Amino acid sequence: MPSSRPGLVADVRQDLSAARGLTRAALGAAETARVEAHGRRDKTNAEHGERLAGLVGARESARQDIRARFESRAGALAEELAAVAAECAPGAAGTSWRAWRPTEPERGRRPGLFRIGTLGHEPAGAGTVLPALVPLLDHAHLSFTGDPSTVDGMIAGLLLRVLGSTRPGEVRLTVYDPEQLGGSLAGFAPLGNADLLTFVGPGGLTGMLDDLVEQIRRINESVLAGEYASLAELTAATAARRPEPWRLVVLLGDAATAADLTAAQRAQLDRIVRTGVACGVHVLARGLPIEAHPTVEHVAVVGSTAVCGTAGDLAVRLDVPPAADRIAAVCRELAEVLLAGPPPAQFADLAPEKLWAECSAAGLVAPLGDGPHGDLVEVLLGDDPPHALIGGPSGSGKTNLIYAWLGALTARYSPDELALYLLDFKEGVSFARFAPGRRDPSWLPQVRLVGVNVNGDREFGLALLRHLADELRRRASAAKRHEATKLAELRAEDPSGHWPRIVAVIDEFQVLLAGRDAVANEAVGLLEDLARRGRSQGIHLVLASQDVSGIEALWGRSALVAQFTLRIALPKARRILAETNLAADVIPRFHAVVNADSGVPDANRIVRLPDASDRSAWRTLQEKLWHARPEGLEPPRLFDGDAVPPYPADLGGLAGLAADGAVLGETIDVRARPAVLRLPRAPGRNLAVLGTRTDEACAVLGAAGRSLSTLDSSARFSLVCLDDDASPAATVLHAALPDARWYDADTAPELLAELAEAPAGPPHYVIGYAWDAAAGRLPALRHVLARGPERHIHVLGWWRGVSRLRDDLGGAGARFDAIGAWVALDVHGNELAPLSPQPGGPAWYPRPHRALFFDRAAHRVPEVIIPYEVTT
Repeated sequence: MPSSRPGLVADVRQDLSAARGLTRAALGAAETARVEAHGRRDKTNAEHGERLAGLVGARESARQDIRARFESRAGALAEELAAVAAECAPGAAGTSWRAWRPTEPERGRRPGLFRIGTLGHEPAGAGTVLPALVPLLDHAHLSFTGDPSTVDGMIAGLLLRVLGSTRPGEVRLTVYDPEQLGGSLAGFAPLGNADLLTFVGPGGLTGMLDDLVEQIRRINESVLAGEYASLAELTAATAARRPEPWRLVVLLGDAATAADLTAAQRAQLDRIVRTGVACGVHVLARGLPIEAHPTVEHVAVVGSTAVCGTAGDLAVRLDVPPAADRIAAVCRELAEVLLAGPPPAQFADLAPEKLWAECSAAGLVAPLGDGPHGDLVEVLLGDDPPHALIGGPSGSGKTNLIYAWLGALTARYSPDELALYLLDFKEGVSFARFAPGRRDPSWLPQVRLVGVNVNGDREFGLALLRHLADELRRRASAAKRHEATKLAELRAEDPSGHWPRIVAVIDEFQVLLAGRDAVANEAVGLLEDLARRGRSQGIHLVLASQDVSGIEALWGRSALVAQFTLRIALPKARRILAETNLAADVIPRFHAVVNADSGVPDANRIVRLPDASDRSAWRTLQEKLWHARPEGLEPPRLFDGDAVPPYPADLGGLAGLAADGAVLGETIDVRARPAVLRLPRAPGRNLAVLGTRTDEACAVLGAAGRSLSTLDSSARFSLVCLDDDASPAATVLHAALPDARWYDADTAPELLAELAEAPAGPPHYVIGYAWDAAAGRLPALRHVLARGPERHIHVLGWWRGVSRLRDDLGGAGARFDAIGAWVALDVHGNELAPLSPQPGGPAWYPRPHRALFFDRAAHRVPEVIIPYEVTT
């Protein structure tokens, strides 16, 4: 046993060590399992945490998105409501007191809603304040309850907004304040100087109520007269200024005042409440109960807030009322303006609310300005009065008056109702703005013709009268077919026809009648016929003059003057009105006397003219009308006497041109048409250009050559240049004519000799510059002139005088039969006697860039033309 003991111990120890190892291994495995389990749990918890955090974030993001959408929609709604409120209460009616100032009401807009505070709270981030508005003018009476001092401040603010939103004199205030004796509204006292404010004492309530009831009765009986239900309806229907002011009655009382009202006073107050709004009488009552009525708006004030029907359930935060000194300053300025008289009408006031809404069948009615009481003064052109005479010295405003009249007419009558012909014999361009120009392409759609700088072109005025005479005959013929006696009947019988009323305005018309010549004689005859018969066919004349001689040019023709029954006299005008009518001598500047009864004193109407010469105001109206013009409407013809017309770019667009037609220049006519010379195969069909103005002679020949080449490709050309000054123009024409031959002084005899023997063939045009420079060295020229046209050889030549032409035709006793047509430049009429059908020659006095054209085969008398500007 002893020998085995150590071994046993060792075995036990070994077993214990093994057991410990197994235990440690088991414990390690358990710890590892525990750690792994804990890690898995932590991972799971982390995953759950992340998922939970994601859900929380998504929920918060959704909340923020919903909040942003709500705030955005709320902001947009608030902005929309604010815009509507600004439209309902514009300018002084709805602006916060911080930026408040009186504003002139827009024309045609009727005030009605006024701000007393703001609704609720300002939306977060939106920056939009919603004003709280209450109805008043033409809408309601106001009944207030609450602290008297707060209510009185709110009423003061309302009254100031009303005064600042209307024109001076359109609102009158009556204040009944028995406790404070008007002290609560003392800031409005300056209005009393202009009779716009009346304070009624404690014993004056009965008289005040009786007077208001009488005003309502008068308005119903005399103003509305059963035709309109209210003053607002009448004003909207007539598009005129309000015929009666608004009357605001402020009743400031308390319970004791209400208890002291008699039955008669209560009855009168109830009548005012029931019938006042339609007649512009409005009650603002504090402390006096008002009968329930649809026109009564109740405002209950609690502290600094209020509740009223227009705000619904929302509380109104009241505006802090303006200080008394601010109210007094505004009222003082308003009184001063009113005492100075009504402000003049603006040019924009002459336009109606709706453009082109009027019919001209019975006549043309349009305002010129405003009268002494601020009402617009309208002028009629129709069957009676049919025509107008305007007079006034230089600087009296004649052009401004015409502008105002044209603006009012064109805003009311469309191009189908009105056609305008405007002619200005002054040295100026007063009417040029109504035609398209380089800087401004717009034009007045009613204008058919504009003539400016025509003081040297009386023929253009005559052309206008001839055009109107032709139109008069056309209308008279149509009226006869339809058995109509005047334009209104013709339009009714022929609704598909185009029959606008025509107004021809001729400024400084006396220039047309000056002199004792054929132009003046024919112009007077046409004027008399148009004045006598034009009224029935819708053709009206408006003649204007700043010189007494202009009126005297008519005064010897009583039959003509008698037709101009509408007289408009500017300050210091002479002989426009009757001899006993001195009104023009006493009216101030910017005024006019309008008289529709041939100037007799009893028919005078004084009109104050707006500033219609402002170009920006006119451009605004003209662009509006221009953009509204009917599709396809042609722009007006602009004739500028100082402008040189260019050679037509497209001859194909000109009517009446034949292959053998030579275009020489532009005629002075209503329609821009060329002066054409026909060159058929016939004796005498040659052209002589006479005068010493080289540039204009070359322009006539250049235009003739170009047009003949364009219209007939078979034509042949020969150019003969015998003058160095004409050589540049001749060279340009030579380059423009295909296959043209060039000749000078040395080779010209050969050409003429050849042509003298040439047989008939295609047209051959010989264009000669300064034939007279050859001084008899071209003996064959006479033969070509005499015999060439029979063989279709035509000479278009320039001679510097009639005597030099005669020398080439055979000398002193030569006949001019070979010259069938001529254009005279700086050659006097008596020198043209051998070539003219008129004994002693035509009444022609040379003018810069004008020529006298006569074609024996086409003309009875010569006509004035303008040589074209022929460029390279």
